Amino acid sequence: MPYTYRDSSPRAPPVPQSARATHSTGQTYQELKLECQQKGKLFEDCDFPTNDSSLFFSEKPPVPFVWKRPGEIVSDPKFIVGGATRTDICQGDLGDCWLLAAIASLTLNERTLARVVPQDQDFGPGYAGIFHFQFWQHNEWLDIVIDDRLPTFKDRLVFLHSEDNNEFWSALLEKAYAKLNGSYEALKGGSTIEAMEDFTGGVGELYEIKKAPENFYEILGKALKRGSMVGCSIDISSVAETEARTPYGLIKGHAYSVTGIDEVSYQGRKVKLIRVRNPWGQVEWNGAWSDNSPEWQYVSPSEKKRLYHTALDDGEFWMKFEDFQSHFDKAEICNLTPDALDNNNIHKWEVTVHQGSWVRGATAGGCRNFIETFWTNPQIKLQLSEKDDGEDGCTFLAALMQKDRRKLRKQGAEMLTIGYAIYESPSKDEHLTKDFFRYHPSKARSKTYINLREVSDRFTLPPGDYVILPTTFEPHQEADFCLRIFSEKKAVTMEMDGKVDIDLPELPQPTPPQQETEEEKQFRSLFKQIAGEDMEISAEELEYILNAVLKKTNNIKFKKISLLSCKNIISLMDSNGNGKLEFNEFKVFWDKLKKWIGIYLHFDSDHSGTMSSYELRLALKAAGFQLNNYLLQLIVLRYADDQYQIEFDDFLNCLIRLENASRVFQVLSAKNRDFINLNICEFINLTMNI
Repeated sequence: MPYTYRDSSPRAPPVPQSARATHSTGQTYQELKLECQQKGKLFEDCDFPTNDSSLFFSEKPPVPFVWKRPGEIVSDPKFIVGGATRTDICQGDLGDCWLLAAIASLTLNERTLARVVPQDQDFGPGYAGIFHFQFWQHNEWLDIVIDDRLPTFKDRLVFLHSEDNNEFWSALLEKAYAKLNGSYEALKGGSTIEAMEDFTGGVGELYEIKKAPENFYEILGKALKRGSMVGCSIDISSVAETEARTPYGLIKGHAYSVTGIDEVSYQGRKVKLIRVRNPWGQVEWNGAWSDNSPEWQYVSPSEKKRLYHTALDDGEFWMKFEDFQSHFDKAEICNLTPDALDNNNIHKWEVTVHQGSWVRGATAGGCRNFIETFWTNPQIKLQLSEKDDGEDGCTFLAALMQKDRRKLRKQGAEMLTIGYAIYESPSKDEHLTKDFFRYHPSKARSKTYINLREVSDRFTLPPGDYVILPTTFEPHQEADFCLRIFSEKKAVTMEMDGKVDIDLPELPQPTPPQQETEEEKQFRSLFKQIAGEDMEISAEELEYILNAVLKKTNNIKFKKISLLSCKNIISLMDSNGNGKLEFNEFKVFWDKLKKWIGIYLHFDSDHSGTMSSYELRLALKAAGFQLNNYLLQLIVLRYADDQYQIEFDDFLNCLIRLENASRVFQVLSAKNRDFINLNICEFINLTMNI
């Protein structure tokens, strides 16, 4: 599928869609700019100050950098000169060629560029030293405002700059991206696909070129035709090889952009070509089909014109596809979302997105190697019903992204090792348990667990229902994540644990004294000894009874039932509101307590006397409470210890509060099972009694 991407449409670029304002003042770019204009001063960004903290967090600048505005560097600064093009991107003294390669690809798509780099800003009338750029982060667009003070040394920009000394859009874009990630140093080292995704909201695919599918040329052609951004690189075997030049003029460990793919007629046969660009704006391939190679002598002028062939040292060059496969090691494709594409694109992906968290003790179960906790990870159901056109299966991309790890570098956070597994789903829409994964193999999974921001792979599966488990490799590791599904045809996804359902039995009616069993009569006699003639016990008396009995239960770890817990029990069971428990109320609670002890012992799988917090989901369900991940995480944070264990008194407190809250809700929601309406008095009364 030959295709050379060159967006030459005459229409005006679209206005970028709305993005969330992020400045600490709460003001938008327009509001901040107007304020500066009214005060007659240039904007100074308090969120990203002109000091070393905005530059580096682990080192000092090698030389004293001076922050200067473009008008202090040149006499006639311009935002964009002659359109934003690939030659506007020249690398400075920062190891962010991955970012520059993505910016180069960005300039190839006018629509995408106009969203990231709003065109309504310049150094002309109304200039106020303020600019803004828009980036995608975790399924939303953010508007990043900056001032135009840039780090310089001897009046030259230190980092990204344009070939034209008067042009500053690319340097300002780099600054905005540095602000988004916390500092310029945070941009050191990365994958082109990461920046491509932040510029488009797309989803990335990483290919090892020498192991790529047989139809890799067609995949690249289809990607470029869809408006996808494509990058490539050559691996290094040691740090010493970084940016080493090969005999063919290629740079190792360096990020390139793929800007076109096509076929050319050469000596009576078709030759597959690919066009690549070095973000340095110079240093090119010197092998076959390079700018000045003899092969072009046998190509017609019309073909050369169609391929935009030039012999300029601009960093861009053609090469034979087989040579590309031989010399390059990795290729990255950023597939765009439908809203980032023109309406006339041949095909658009169907997209669904799920946000989630791994929380230690609750939903951070680790990979399949840790079968005891693996099942507690978030579970997403995927329904594939439509086959691809002319195919037997359903094609989709699954992309798992861990959030904010680059930004958290300052706090010592590293990228976690992440991945996912895909299982064929049984018919029920319920959270799958440990036994399911013990006895059922996965149908597909990410190629590897790796410490990248995002792991993505392309799959083709038969129509049917599947469950995706996004996980960290090790259990107990915490992070927020975003799981995106890009499918050829419409796919339906849903949370497997999104439903909250409470199943509480009706409280039994008291047994008349004349119908009591012998055991109940003995129980009444014991109760009378403690309660006295009024046959009612206070919270203090209940505290004494429960602690005395539970201390004799040797197979559970137990500290002490508190007086507050006993007051909660009375609040749950007291039917006449006198603050005490009558015999029948105590008897119902005692039956409940025996059931709860049995559940606790059942889920204490290692007989340690405590229950793992990861078992809490099933234990609560056995007690009548089906909760979602969010509620489980809240409960674990409140009741589990630092070893993710829950002792019985905490388990008991949890059940008392859950049942108390549930029964109050049932009373208040008699007309509507899903909602209750409270005034402030009712709300305070409710919270004080749960």
